[in-house]
Amino acid sequence: MTGRKVLTLDFLKPILELEYQIQQLSKISIRQQVSLNQEIVDFREQITILKNDIFQSLTPLQRLHLVRQADRPTTLDYIPYIMDEWIELHGDRGGTDDPALVGGIGRLNNHTVIFIGHQRGKDTKDNVLRNFGMASPGGYRKALRLMQHANRFNFPILTFIDTPGAWAGIDAEKLGQGEAIAVNLREMFSFDVPIICTILGEGGSGGALGVGIGDKILMLEYAVYTVATPEACAAILWKDSKRSWEAAEALKITSADLKILGIIDEIVPEPLGGSQADTAQAAYILKKSLVKQLTNLLNLSSHKRKELRYKKFRKIGTFYEG
Repeated sequence: MTGRKVLTLDFLKPILELEYQIQQLSKISIRQQVSLNQEIVDFREQITILKNDIFQSLTPLQRLHLVRQADRPTTLDYIPYIMDEWIELHGDRGGTDDPALVGGIGRLNNHTVIFIGHQRGKDTKDNVLRNFGMASPGGYRKALRLMQHANRFNFPILTFIDTPGAWAGIDAEKLGQGEAIAVNLREMFSFDVPIICTILGEGGSGGALGVGIGDKILMLEYAVYTVATPEACAAILWKDSKRSWEAAEALKITSADLKILGIIDEIVPEPLGGSQADTAQAAYILKKSLVKQLTNLLNLSSHKRKELRYKKFRKIGTFYEG
């Protein structure tokens, strides 16, 4: 994670102040040869309690700001922990290799799998290269090529979602952005192999859906999943992007809300402070969930999986008027 500039969020400032006090106490203890061990232990306990309180009460907009942090781990941060061995594959076989959407082949608990995920940059230069995780039509066609390969050779598919949305530039429209995403949606419903999708950070709009059709949808505890960013929603509805906090509440973008609505299947817990606090621990927890879901899906026939996949998405958005 070196080279990333992390902006301090307002709700994290009390934690940072306590951590600073601990550092100062440690320096005093060493400089003046005074034992302050008990005071330091007390401060550490206060930090743990404070972190629990803060992270349990985050608003939807605060969660969105948290997952936009530069130190939030993304696809290629998780893969080395999740896969026993892996190799990245490149190109859509049509002339492009979009770095905003990565994929490859790996082994997960003796199962050969194909993985695909959005990839944000680790600093400004890398973000420009990877277009801030916003995939182009070539990226979605690369994903489709890898998924078709998985279906041909009976490899399960794991997708990792972390994007503010698909690239919305003029060139993207010229190259068929809408068509590329639509084809992926259609094809992912037809694949015989198990598909597990995981929302790692920000799951935005069609950019997320382009690799987001699966038998099971997992979502990290503090991740968000939305049809439009709260800023865009507020600008559209009220012509005022400053009302984004209000839009974030109304959009129901958190993992808890989406679990209740039946849009996701499992909330994957994160370490205290979010996955950026301990990437290895976050990956270990996620790997356990992926292995469990994959084992269950492999026990079903391909016909049954496709039937359940279809019913799952047909049920989303249905409601009954009282």
